[in-house]
Amino acid sequence: MADAFTQSCQNSSGPKAHARTKEVLDSLMKHLHAFCRETQLTQDEWLLACNELARAGQMSDAKRNELILISDVLGIESLVDSMAHERAAAAAAAPVTDGAPAESAPTLSAILGPFYRENAPKYPNGSDVVLDHSITDTNGKPGITASISGTVSDASGKPIVGAEIDVWFAGPNGLYEQQDPKQPAYNYRGLFTTDAQGAYSMRVLKPTAYPIPFDGPTGDILRALDRSPMRPAHIHFLVKAPGHKTLITQLYDRDCEHVAADAVFAVKDSLVVDFRPAAADASHGAATELRYDIVLAAAA
Repeated sequence: MADAFTQSCQNSSGPKAHARTKEVLDSLMKHLHAFCRETQLTQDEWLLACNELARAGQMSDAKRNELILISDVLGIESLVDSMAHERAAAAAAAPVTDGAPAESAPTLSAILGPFYRENAPKYPNGSDVVLDHSITDTNGKPGITASISGTVSDASGKPIVGAEIDVWFAGPNGLYEQQDPKQPAYNYRGLFTTDAQGAYSMRVLKPTAYPIPFDGPTGDILRALDRSPMRPAHIHFLVKAPGHKTLITQLYDRDCEHVAADAVFAVKDSLVVDFRPAAADASHGAATELRYDIVLAAAA
């Protein structure tokens, strides 16, 4: 009887239904109906879920997407990201010809998250994206300066000239600039381009851990599950180059205590890095430094 009801809902589609949309929504109905039966969902619980989703929509704007936050704490965005990586890896797999040079695996991806903004200012390599160094943490300590440099290459190791690297991160107070009215617009954001050797460099801050916003439905979920809202210290990268797949990833500071318990399940071992004290004669003038080379997969 229950299966017949689900089937009747799926069969309600008309002959001109979009094939992929029908495939996805038929599967969604199947699993949602199974979930309702498995949990014996009550009307009060169903109404609560509807109200929470409505509240999430009402809270969302250009500076905050509450629905993405909900999907993140449920592991959905990280799962979709992992599946995309697995598909790309399978498509790129090819037998190695005798004598052919071994290819490097593409840099692993990570979730985009809710705080990306388009149209970040363009900077020459080596520039500082921190527009206000007076911002401090709750103890009054300023951020630790850091230099990040490396190359962008393809799987064969050939440098990619003109690759665009969009970077963004939270300040020492744990806030992205669009969350903090005291910060200048596009603080902690920048767009860099690799040079003739495929190299890039930038001045940033050693990243800061922060709680995701939990004053809305996302927080209700975390509190109900007795979970922490903390994200480990990380820096976002979005890397584009013609003929290559766009890479969205994050680099995580190994020193951060929250690396092993990310609220959105996005940490991958190869993305955990070490910010080391800079050499005394370092020309970039930052307190710490990181070398990180990025490998892009070829476009399908």
